[in-house]
Amino acid sequence: MNNLQRYLSHSKIDVVFKQTKDDFVVTEEPLYEFSGEGEHLILKIRKKDLATWDALEIIAKFVGCKSRDIGYAGLKDKNAMTIQCISINKKYEEKLKSFNHANIKILNTTYHNNKIKVGHLKGNKFFIRLKRVNLIDCRKIEEALGKIVTYGMPNYFGFQRFGIEGDNYKKGKAIIEGTLKEKRRNLKQMYINSYQSYLFNSWLSKRIEISKLVDAFEPKEICERLNLPLDVVKRMKKQKHPLKIMTGDLLSHYPFGKIFTIDDLETESDKFFQRDRVPTGLLSGKRVKNSEGLAYEIEKEFQEQTGEDGARRFAWIFPTEVESNYKEEKNWMELQFFLPKGSYATELIAEIIH
Repeated sequence: MNNLQRYLSHSKIDVVFKQTKDDFVVTEEPLYEFSGEGEHLILKIRKKDLATWDALEIIAKFVGCKSRDIGYAGLKDKNAMTIQCISINKKYEEKLKSFNHANIKILNTTYHNNKIKVGHLKGNKFFIRLKRVNLIDCRKIEEALGKIVTYGMPNYFGFQRFGIEGDNYKKGKAIIEGTLKEKRRNLKQMYINSYQSYLFNSWLSKRIEISKLVDAFEPKEICERLNLPLDVVKRMKKQKHPLKIMTGDLLSHYPFGKIFTIDDLETESDKFFQRDRVPTGLLSGKRVKNSEGLAYEIEKEFQEQTGEDGARRFAWIFPTEVESNYKEEKNWMELQFFLPKGSYATELIAEIIH
């Protein structure tokens, strides 16, 4: 049982979600249209019960190249049916015509001038089937979905980021502190990335907690509790969005755009509510911009020198193309939605169940 299944089994809405090829389907949406010409052969593949790396290894072995010679935009779940595009040198085209594998199907091919690189995707379209959903649960899920459609959702890293036991971040912390040595570069980076993700999730939880307090209490009470200036709390309380932004926050245009320091709190909070921009959180590391002022006073509690490059990550996202279909005769709830790259469908499920 993974972390999410453990969480669902103790939640108020007792439904079943298993990551299988029948109940969890992911379709990658490329960042750009392929040109139809060039030295790179683009394969649209459908895989099941295989991680992306496993699929690349199988294809590379078949044609006789190294897996690193194959380009991909993102890593897809193993326990799912996933559709994604990969790129390989055109010289292998003829050989690939005889490719046959029980868990990988080449759906179609085209060409492009460049190799597909990591991050070259808009996002992913998901199909998820929840089981043992009664009529009352169905209504609760639809109500939760409605709120997500209206307000969006926190962009937490999913449990997948933290390993099977959920403790990879502890190893990352130990490596940074010098109490653990890991010679394998890829594992070392994975553990440190997990710790970066843990710090981000912890910061986001703190900001959500502050936002809930701002909504629930009078400004004077919040000032004393949180040690924030009265005028800032009053301005935060007027914001329509459940995640309150504050002076010094670094925002990003959404879903693409530059990162900038907040200027006018009222104007920017309205634009956040309108989905034009979102606040960002810190992935601790080198060469990354910090927030300022009050926002930084909170952020610095979750800042570490990780030795890796840092980044800013959307604190909030807005799922689109959200649809639900309740099959009462089977007690199934089928959901479809689109998420920007780097976001986790399992977090949306956790959000609606919670």
